[in-house]
Amino acid sequence: MAVTGLRRAPTLALVTISVPPVRRVVAWAAWDWGGAAFNAVITTFVFTVYLTSDLFVDPALPAGSAAFRGAKADLSTRLGLWLAVAGLVVAVLAPVLGQRSDATGRRRRPLAIGTAVVVVAMLAMTLVRPTPSAFLAGVLLVAVGTIAYEVATVHYNAMLPAVSTPRSIGRISAVGWAAGYLGGIVLLLLLYVTLIPQGPQLLHLPQADGLGVRLCALVCAVWAAVFAVPVLLAVPDERPAADLPRRGILSAYRKLGADVAHLWRTDRPLLGFLVASAVFRDGLTGVFTFGAVIASTVFGFGFGQVLIFGVAANVVAGASTLVSGRFDDRFGPKAVIVTALTGLVITGLAVFLARGAGQGAFWICGLLLCVFVGPAQSASRSLLARLAPPQRQGELFGLYATTGRVATFLAPALFAAFTGLAGDQAYGVLGIVAVLAAGLLLLLPIRTRAAVRA
Repeated sequence: MAVTGLRRAPTLALVTISVPPVRRVVAWAAWDWGGAAFNAVITTFVFTVYLTSDLFVDPALPAGSAAFRGAKADLSTRLGLWLAVAGLVVAVLAPVLGQRSDATGRRRRPLAIGTAVVVVAMLAMTLVRPTPSAFLAGVLLVAVGTIAYEVATVHYNAMLPAVSTPRSIGRISAVGWAAGYLGGIVLLLLLYVTLIPQGPQLLHLPQADGLGVRLCALVCAVWAAVFAVPVLLAVPDERPAADLPRRGILSAYRKLGADVAHLWRTDRPLLGFLVASAVFRDGLTGVFTFGAVIASTVFGFGFGQVLIFGVAANVVAGASTLVSGRFDDRFGPKAVIVTALTGLVITGLAVFLARGAGQGAFWICGLLLCVFVGPAQSASRSLLARLAPPQRQGELFGLYATTGRVATFLAPALFAAFTGLAGDQAYGVLGIVAVLAAGLLLLLPIRTRAAVRA
C-alpha cells in the first residue's frame, strides 16, 4: 500500500497525542544519554583512535619511515571501508524493519534487540589487544555495533511523537540530542580521569596491552545497557496498524519503491528533504568523525588533549541544542537547519584558514562548529517527525536512515580526495565543507508546509 495523506500528515499525526508524562520524556531521552557510550567513546574519541594508532602498525617497520606512515594510513582506509559496508547493511535493513514495527506497533522489542547487540559488541572490544593481527576483529566489532546502533535508532526516533505534542516536539527532540551530548561529557570525563592513557589515571591500572582503552569498552557496555532500560519500561508500544500487513523482505522493498514513487508524485517536499538531509547529515557526521583526526594531525593535539576537546565539544553542542529546540518550535525546524548549516560552512572555512595558527585557533573554530552541529541534527529529526503521516513513523524513519546511509560515502570520499590532491590533511576540511554546502543548497528550495510550525 502506498503512503497516502501526506499533505495532512502533520496535523493527523500529532494533534491526537495527549500530553505525555515527564517521566516518559526522561526515560526516552535516557537512551540517547546511554548511546553516547557508543557514539562519543567507541566511534569518535577513543576506540577508533586506538585502532588507527601506531599500536596496530607492524612493529618491524621503522617508526617515522614512509612504510610506517603508509601502513598507518592504511588502517584508516580499512576502517572507513568497513564502516561503509556497515552503512550499506543499514541501508538495506532499515526500511524493512521500520515497516514491520509500524505494522506490529512494536518499538521496544527491536530497540532492545539492537541495543543488546551494541552492548555485546562493546563487551567483545575488551578482547582487542594492540597487535596488527587484532585490527580486523576490532574493526568488525565497530561495524557490527554501528549496524545495530543505527537500526535501533530507527525505532527510537519513531517513538518521538509518542513522547511529545505538536507544540513541544522540537524541544523534546532537542532534549534527546542534548541528553546524548551530556552523557558523552560525563562519560568522557569519567574515563579520562580513570582509564585513558595520558589522563590522571586515578585507578593506577597498568597500561600494557591497551588495558585502559579496553576497559573503556567494558564501562561503555555497562553504561549503554543501564540507560537503555528506562525507555523499555516507560514508553509503551503503539497499537498495531489495522491497515498495514506484515510483509516479507521482497514485499517490503516493493512497497518501499512504490512509496518513493508516491512521494515523488504527491509530496516532493518530503522526498526532497530526505535527499537533502542525507547529504548534510553525512557532512555533520564527518565533522565529528574527522574532527579528532584534524586536531591531532594538523593542530598537534595529543590523545589526552583530543579527549578534553571532546568534552568541551559536547558541552557546547548540548547547550546549543537545548536552546535551538525553542527556536525550532517558534520559527520551524527548517529555519534552524538552514541557520545551522550556514554557520557550519562559515566556521568550517575558518578552521581551514586557521590551519597554521596553532591549537588556540582550533579550540575557537572547532567549538564554534559544535555550536551548529546539534541544532541541525535535532531539527532534522523534528522536521521529519512533523511531516510523517500517522502510523508511518517507523517506515519513514527507516527511509530516513536509508537515505542517510546512501550518502555516507560523500564526506569520507571528499575528505580523502581533497587531502590526496593537496598532499595535506588540512585540505580535507574543505571536502567536509563542500558536503555541508551541497546539503544546504539542496534544502533551500524545499517548501515546508505551515503545519510543521504547529
